Amino acid sequence: MTEPFPPLAQLAADEEELQFSSFTNEDAWELGSALVAAARREAAPVAVEIARNGHRLFSVALTGATPDNWSWIERKSRVVHRFGHSSLYVRQASVERDTTFEAEFGLDPQRYAAHGGAFPLLVRGVGPVGVVAVSGLPQLDDHRMVTGVVREQLRS
Repeated sequence: MTEPFPPLAQLAADEEELQFSSFTNEDAWELGSALVAAARREAAPVAVEIARNGHRLFSVALTGATPDNWSWIERKSRVVHRFGHSSLYVRQASVERDTTFEAEFGLDPQRYAAHGGAFPLLVRGVGPVGVVAVSGLPQLDDHRMVTGVVREQLRS
């Protein structure tokens, strides 16, 4: 049995909650390091990337990650940049409109992937300033890894 995707309302609530007061290069290092630590605890074969305004601030491939993971990160990140929401939010928005991302927008699937794992770096009062992305796990797990670690970082 496959796990259900979270409803759009929950994904929107996460985006409202998971906002930084600012986001610096040091914040990228801390968030990226926390993602690596979480992935290592689970022996997750992931790639992680954090970019702000098109500037890559953190990038790592852990043991087991493949070159394909970078393609997924690029494609999922393009969705976040284009729509201003997490890649899973964009996917679920189409599903809740009784269609698919691919059918609704007709974007090149070699360039855009509305699959979980890319989340906007949101600064309260500013909006999206970048993207944090994970690839290597099933899409819900990629998404949960990102949101779980962002949540932890915001609480510390």
